[in-house]
Amino acid sequence: MSSNSEVHSTQRDKVVLVTGASSGIGEALAARLAAEGHHVVAGARRIDRLHALAERVQAARGGVHPVRLDVTDRADVGAFVQGARDRFGRVDVLVNNAGVMPLSRLDSLLVEEWDRMIDVNVRGLLHGIAAALPHFTAQGSGHFVTIASIGAHQVVPTAAVYSGTKYAAWAITEGLRQECDPAIRVTTISPGVVESELADSITEPGATEAMRTYRAHAIAPDAIAGAVSYALDQPADVDVNEIVVRPARQR
Repeated sequence: MSSNSEVHSTQRDKVVLVTGASSGIGEALAARLAAEGHHVVAGARRIDRLHALAERVQAARGGVHPVRLDVTDRADVGAFVQGARDRFGRVDVLVNNAGVMPLSRLDSLLVEEWDRMIDVNVRGLLHGIAAALPHFTAQGSGHFVTIASIGAHQVVPTAAVYSGTKYAAWAITEGLRQECDPAIRVTTISPGVVESELADSITEPGATEAMRTYRAHAIAPDAIAGAVSYALDQPADVDVNEIVVRPARQR
């Protein structure tokens, strides 16, 4: 007879929580996983977009359940996870996807933008871990997925703080993987240039211009959704630790 952890890790109708699900990678993730039969609890601040997403995929075998969420608010993230647990009786996967990328040179001293990246990209991740880990431990199974960035592996001008937050996300997730019981799987996905709204938050003119060139070749966000789907679909004894996905022309 299979244990509860084996059942939770192999079933197609997993309860998957996705943060930052109102656009880009998060939106593609929610749509793809719902189509594959998972119950997706989609969190973001722009609840109107989440409702529109839920309507678009309402014929999916799973479904998208919109929840307004601010990952910088620890209590909000706790309620997001607990609400899913109350509704479905379990939480199988947490995809920490929410992120911001207002790139700038350090000498521009855009400290408020630095703080925003730290709050969303690092504290938001930690809030998700703090909220989900006790549930995963109690039920003897679970899967954390962190959407990091190629910025976790390289630094370019204007990306010092952003890359710093993504290095932190990578390190935190790797530390989590090493500390967790083997029944809890941990995956880091590091995307390269992806079609998204991330660059829209850049306010520094020089960084904006540099991004036009850097983002000349981008892949669709569904490519990242496919990588997450692959990691989730592995047998319970297989933990996909990290995947780097980028355009073939990005060197």
